[in-house]
Amino acid sequence: MFGEVGLGVGVDKINDDRLYRSLDQLLPYKESLELHLKEYLGRLFALEYDILLYDVTSTYFEGQANSNSLAKRGYSRDHRPDCKQVCIGLVVSKCGMPLGYEIFEGNRHDSTTVEEIVETMECRYGTADRIWVMDRGMASHGNIELLKQDNRRYIIGTPKSMLKKFEAQLLSDDWDKVYEDLEVKHCKSPDGNETFILCRSEQRRKKEEAMHKRFEKRIEEGLKKIEASCSKGKCDSVTIAKRVGRLLGQNTRAAGLFQTDVKERADGATEIHWHKVENWRNWAALSEGCYMLRTNINDWSGQELWQAYIQLTEAEAAFRIHKSDLKIRPIWHQKTERVKAHILVCFIAYVLWKTLAQMCKAAGLGDEPRRVFAELGKIRALDVVLPTRSGHEIRRRCVSRPSEHQAILLHRLGLNLPKNLLFARQFLKEM
Repeated sequence: MFGEVGLGVGVDKINDDRLYRSLDQLLPYKESLELHLKEYLGRLFALEYDILLYDVTSTYFEGQANSNSLAKRGYSRDHRPDCKQVCIGLVVSKCGMPLGYEIFEGNRHDSTTVEEIVETMECRYGTADRIWVMDRGMASHGNIELLKQDNRRYIIGTPKSMLKKFEAQLLSDDWDKVYEDLEVKHCKSPDGNETFILCRSEQRRKKEEAMHKRFEKRIEEGLKKIEASCSKGKCDSVTIAKRVGRLLGQNTRAAGLFQTDVKERADGATEIHWHKVENWRNWAALSEGCYMLRTNINDWSGQELWQAYIQLTEAEAAFRIHKSDLKIRPIWHQKTERVKAHILVCFIAYVLWKTLAQMCKAAGLGDEPRRVFAELGKIRALDVVLPTRSGHEIRRRCVSRPSEHQAILLHRLGLNLPKNLLFARQFLKEM
């Protein structure tokens, strides 16, 4: 019906090819659309773009996608390593309103996209005093140096291996409580140019502790089975070593706890010796639930820095909505440009989603539009057909009367339903 009323194209003339070709007309306006939406929504909702959240996801293809140079096999967030994919880098504001995105090859590592994204956003929106927030997957040395240039400010996660350098601080008691189960601590870098924020979550500690125990049990049971195989003389040393390596590789969370040694005896039999490394266990117990941020912002409290960083969940939520509600995956298109246009349509749909979320928030209805969608989706359009004595029919397309609850929602959102909808002939005549 959208095609008949909005475009003057009869329903019988709408087909997949015609709809796909319409995508070709949309793609050239990507950048101008992003610029317009950023400015318009910024004014409409008084949004601030002082904090930019950047994250990367992937979406996969059904089919070979042989004609798409961006389609590659890489790390799949969708758990579909069997399929080619593309990566999408998305920039959103601190409230989750999207500013723009870029598409990368499916085998591109997250950290290699940062320079391109930063330069693209600054070229498009200027180099105002913004704070870039990214997760630890972006924390390469080159990216840190890039973010330090031209007075850029940043808050970025760090690999957990860096916690080793702050073991003394982890052991001390001078932590600042942010929430009931969350504590933070300021740690200055040796040169004083950066601040490291140690974060410790009780809920996260329990989760990691349970995970370590589960993987420890799996490894221990597996090693005992391998020992039993060795005692029966069924396998040579190479086969046993492969089994041990596979077992540790499948349970990496606790692999460091076990020291293993596979030997071939003089009589040709294979034996395995293993023991637990208590130093590894002690460090795991100390660092469970801990993670660390780094920043060149030196005038914020640890709580303020943590709260800015945790807003990355807005970017993660954007990806979840894209993949579940907006059906960005899987991609069925094969041509590169139509894949890009498909992702652009999903981006625009997400902007509409967040626009309704902001309207709900302003109306005191929370900021989750799913329930509003579900309720207003029950409103129907219907045709009223009136026969006449001459044999002609008078046809009016009406909108069903909203229920009391729907009427309240519409009033709170400042929306007015039309009483009648135009048919295609009327629409074209009035144009």
